[in-house]
Amino acid sequence: MKFYKTIDIYITKKFLGTFFYAIALILSIAIVFDISENLDEFLSKDVEVKDIIFDYYLNFIPYFANLFSPLFTFIAVIYFTSKMAFDTEIIAILSSGVSYRRLMRPYLVSAFILAMFSFVLGNFIIPPANKTMNDFRQLNIDNRRPVNERNIHRQIEPGVYIYMNSFSENNVGSRFTLEKFDGAKLVEKLTADNIRWKEETQTWVINNYWKRTIFDDYEVLESGYLLDTTLNMTPENYKTIKNEMESLTTPALIREIKSKKMRGVTTIELEIEKHKRIAGPFSAFILTLIGVGLASRKIKGGLGLHLGLGLLLSFSYILFMQISTVFAISGTAPPFVSVWVPNILYSLIALFVYRWAAR
Repeated sequence: MKFYKTIDIYITKKFLGTFFYAIALILSIAIVFDISENLDEFLSKDVEVKDIIFDYYLNFIPYFANLFSPLFTFIAVIYFTSKMAFDTEIIAILSSGVSYRRLMRPYLVSAFILAMFSFVLGNFIIPPANKTMNDFRQLNIDNRRPVNERNIHRQIEPGVYIYMNSFSENNVGSRFTLEKFDGAKLVEKLTADNIRWKEETQTWVINNYWKRTIFDDYEVLESGYLLDTTLNMTPENYKTIKNEMESLTTPALIREIKSKKMRGVTTIELEIEKHKRIAGPFSAFILTLIGVGLASRKIKGGLGLHLGLGLLLSFSYILFMQISTVFAISGTAPPFVSVWVPNILYSLIALFVYRWAAR
């Protein structure tokens, strides 16, 4: 007995065909608007056409394709299913002895394909593409500068803590302090006017310092004007580019989270991004179930009513996903809970709509 029959292939072709056609259409519009917005910058800086195409727009496409994927999955399902219902194709399929549950098979297979498409894009393809695109924007459009931190407190390795009043763009940290602990006991403390990164040797130069070494029954004090040393940190640890986390693949993002936790840096935004990359693809299944349930019945109002109800639900779902992350950022809820609550809630809605449509 064939698992995938002619009717399954027919629905899958309609689903995927409508989805990719809609995505291609919206991307074309987005590219036209982006070109019109940035054309003056491209012309004024004499940016080469090949750089615009290969460094910017070829990396722009997968980012926005994944961004719009949940919405257009839903629109695709609503559109072609409603059209099938209006043409009484759904009634004919069900009248032939096919159960509503069996009818869902090609929809769920198609949703799985789109979920995997979104997962691979979001976790492995888009991050390096984002890096190339962001570098291009930084050079030719935005002229962004890294944001430097102030009042820095970090653990640079187990038991070793550093403090700086500020870290400047020329890689100089002011009012530097380094403390080493053995368990809860302070064993060494170094204070200095400033610390400077030496690019040639990849070392740190500590200026005008006092060093205190603590033993069980005595202490050793020493001072100096210059100390060349290595530390488990680099200037990049104290410079942050907006949305830099979007340019990290998921394995690199997990390593960055571990590194920042060890240094005592907040990782909430990184953890939200990590969970979003896993939770996001599940929206394909949720929105597909809701879309089929709403559009498979032939009702008065036809496609317009289906689209209206569908867009209301899909936009509320996407809006809820954005709002829920605020609770994680504010510390009200853990990142995992904030990201997954919309999926759980709308899964229940999808189950209700499915059961209602099956009756």
